[in-house]
Amino acid sequence: MSAEAAAFVVFSLGMLVLMGIGMNMAFALVLTGAGMAWVLDFWDTQLLAQNLVAGIDSFPLLAVPFFVLAGELMNAGGISRRIITMAQAWVGHIRGGLGYVAIGAAVLMASMSGSALADTAALATILLPMMRQQGYPLPTSAGLLASGGIIAPIIPPSMPFVIYGVTTNTSISALFLSGIVPGLCMGAGLILAWKWVLRRIELPEGQPLPLRERLGATGKAFWALLMPVIIIGGMKSGVFTPTEAAVVAAFYALFVALVVHREMRLGDIHGVLVRAARTTAIVMFLCAGAQVASYMITLADLPGTLGGWLGPLIDSPRLLMLVMMVVLVIVGTALDLTPTILIFAPVMLPIAVKAGIDPVYFGLMFVLNGAIGLITPPVGTVLNVVAGVGRLPLHQVIRGVNPFLLTYLAILALFIAFPSLVTAPVAWMR
Repeated sequence: MSAEAAAFVVFSLGMLVLMGIGMNMAFALVLTGAGMAWVLDFWDTQLLAQNLVAGIDSFPLLAVPFFVLAGELMNAGGISRRIITMAQAWVGHIRGGLGYVAIGAAVLMASMSGSALADTAALATILLPMMRQQGYPLPTSAGLLASGGIIAPIIPPSMPFVIYGVTTNTSISALFLSGIVPGLCMGAGLILAWKWVLRRIELPEGQPLPLRERLGATGKAFWALLMPVIIIGGMKSGVFTPTEAAVVAAFYALFVALVVHREMRLGDIHGVLVRAARTTAIVMFLCAGAQVASYMITLADLPGTLGGWLGPLIDSPRLLMLVMMVVLVIVGTALDLTPTILIFAPVMLPIAVKAGIDPVYFGLMFVLNGAIGLITPPVGTVLNVVAGVGRLPLHQVIRGVNPFLLTYLAILALFIAFPSLVTAPVAWMR
């Protein structure tokens, strides 16, 4: 067996075994990278340390802690709650209205935080008790909230797009633009799926609020609605980069929370910073560990090996994309979104580009597939968040998410069949 083949075996079996025993993903990546270095006769502790540092020594990655901080400030400062209140004022009276509120709020919040976990936690904390009180079936309600939460990685600003762009050297601004139409399509798909689910649920209709109260709720959400306009408008006009946009978002959320809404005190900032730091540390350590594994994967020429396997499909871009997405669906059932990007994106993107697939389109599809993995068992990180917030058994949430999961898979297939649905809006918005 060649050293390259042995390295591939070490990587594959090492990840399976270490994940199987429950080891933290970042440590698993470092250990498998070290094992590959040993097999390739490239062992050097200094080189491993240099790669760990190189994995997080990136200016664009500064966007991650600031977007995380912006999401925490949104939840602590009442921004998220005002968005949900506004959506409820307009559509809450419709039969199944809280479901439409959840979808609308998910789309709006996705345009501000970029974090699926933060958005899902906010939605579930506020809406799930209301749904329980009004007689909504809890498994279906929890499944809808989980499905709405994963729109956050698609609509800009998106932390997974930042990580993907840094990992593959793809334009982060172009990736952000590519997510607008697919994110709206995900929201529309959830509306259709919720309508279909409502056929079997008996729910009463409420009385619509007077126009004055609706406008009042919208006015209270004005500062929240202004946030995505500032972020996306600033990037589109070239006023600031995606990294700088993250800083703008964090300081804007802090200003609104402290000065406008006044729902935070200076003493509350410490707790917000601690929560943001914990999340940032997890993401950054993953990036560092993935850099070690990625460096050894390149030395072992695993992209070339994979390219040889997929070589017959190079002349059929749609079929190649379908095969890659099927592989990623399987991977997404075992890995979280960030490790999937860090490990597989650098390997798959060169093959896609060789087949003539647009790298921005491939990035959107990659992140969309990984986002779907967040509501796919057995890992299903977002499912666990909803189950924890709602104190529900995980199997009930899994059962409730199925109709919405199938909807997302249909949208994924639609984008594979018609790539122009993604590429044409990006070309127009540029």
